[in-house]
Amino acid sequence: MPKTIPDDLPPSIVRPEKPWRVAVLANIKDDNAELPQDVPADALADFDHIETIDHIRAAIETDGHETIFVQADRDLPYTIKKVKPDICFNIAEGLGGDAREAQVPALLEMLRIPYTHSRVMANAISLDKTLTKRIWRDRRLPVAPFQEFIIGDEALRPELRFPLFVKPAREGTGMGVDVRAVVNNEAELRERVKHIIGNYRQPALVETFLSGREFTCGLVGRWDAQRYSRNPQWYEDKKLGYHVFPVLELDSSRSVTPGIYSQAAKSKDVGDEGAPGYICPADISPELARKIQTLVVRAHMAIKAIDVSRSDIRLNAQGEPVLIEINTLPGLTPGYSDLCLEAAAEGISYEDLILEILYLGASRWGMLTPRELPAIAPRNTGKLGK
Repeated sequence: MPKTIPDDLPPSIVRPEKPWRVAVLANIKDDNAELPQDVPADALADFDHIETIDHIRAAIETDGHETIFVQADRDLPYTIKKVKPDICFNIAEGLGGDAREAQVPALLEMLRIPYTHSRVMANAISLDKTLTKRIWRDRRLPVAPFQEFIIGDEALRPELRFPLFVKPAREGTGMGVDVRAVVNNEAELRERVKHIIGNYRQPALVETFLSGREFTCGLVGRWDAQRYSRNPQWYEDKKLGYHVFPVLELDSSRSVTPGIYSQAAKSKDVGDEGAPGYICPADISPELARKIQTLVVRAHMAIKAIDVSRSDIRLNAQGEPVLIEINTLPGLTPGYSDLCLEAAAEGISYEDLILEILYLGASRWGMLTPRELPAIAPRNTGKLGK
């Protein structure tokens, strides 16, 4: 029986003319799978569990759409042509390479298939942490002093002072980050850099270790989001059309890697022993919250991300927020992923979050008729007309 769009929605809700066939694209994590011997143990850390896909599909189907899961493997170019979706809800991480998160968007662009989340360039940039930091630095956004090591024996730049933090330059989900990521002297630095280059087969990013509190904060929207959103009230009185979620603090003091938000800590369920504390809204001053939320918007715009992202921030020794990295494909596991925890803290349901991302993506491809917004009355300047 064909699905129908719910008829009990308020007339102000933007809706498609008919239900869509939505393909959810992702790479699935199998905890029992044996990894090849030549890859690190956390090689598949940023892949999703099938349960997350099921949650996303269920959320999309609450609005009357049909969904199908499509594995983003090497058969995707052929599978997607057979499935013939109206739009793809894309959370695929890619299959290797220095811009793997851009692989699926590039394929969909070539096939002219609509999709959600950021486009090709932003996904390529965001995975490259060094390039992201260079762009932010050029835009005068706060980043810690950093240096990329390609060979491992490069001279350390004089502005870098121990302790330093070392991680892969092109990975996510805390991959390559553990208690040895913080190095305190030249010998530890060289050993860790060679470990990253050798095991992850990519450059190592070295930066000043920020010892302050750690936060993460996400957003949805863009300049015209209110015209397409199912929840236009989210964007009322918002600058630049973004809805920024409450700031979430990551308290790693009690995690399995104290003081470090590592891959091992991220893999634990919220509330489990050894998991970090997830405090949202963060217990910080309104001024600091505004600074962080402003940085999140500027970081998103600087790399031309679109519709949704989440940025990580840490305080420096002076207590000022400093950008660490940005995720244009933030996790979407309810009750677990940072973005979902932030939305829930604001009273936004998981279904509304997923549908917001879907509808913003669809609107970029002309799949929705925009709502008319009330005209803004001209401001009375006190001057007389001619």
